[in-house]
Amino acid sequence: MDFKEIKELIRVFDKSELNKLKVKEGEFEVAMQKGFEGGTVVTTSAPATVAAPATAPVAAPAAATEATPAVPAGDTINSPMVGTFYAAPSPEASDFVKKGDTVKKGQTLCILEAMKIMNEVEAEYDCKIVDILIENGNPVEYDMPMFVVEKL
Repeated sequence: MDFKEIKELIRVFDKSELNKLKVKEGEFEVAMQKGFEGGTVVTTSAPATVAAPATAPVAAPAAATEATPAVPAGDTINSPMVGTFYAAPSPEASDFVKKGDTVKKGQTLCILEAMKIMNEVEAEYDCKIVDILIENGNPVEYDMPMFVVEKL
């Protein structure tokens, strides 16, 4: 199941009267549930060997996969959800962090948009940004490495 299909599935589920939905395709599985204070909860699981979709709606998702090494050297900060990566709070603003920056625990690193909700991703510990693996505006998968960091 590719990113476009997952997005469409979420859209259809949100408009339906269903409260729970679980879809399994091979080793890939997605489960959705409504009725929480935060809206719809989506969980996915897929084997690590699943390749990125070859026919994405925009050429950018393929570039994000190519830019992400299979096993980044060093510690990584991974995406806590499926969504769209934004490096800055608005298109005109400067990025939250740049390569080489030292960040403190709790400092905002990026924003992940999921279902029209902007979620700030904060540093879980003091660290130095060694590399930023995702380009602004590109989609991210759950647990996908976004930053290579050096713990301080």
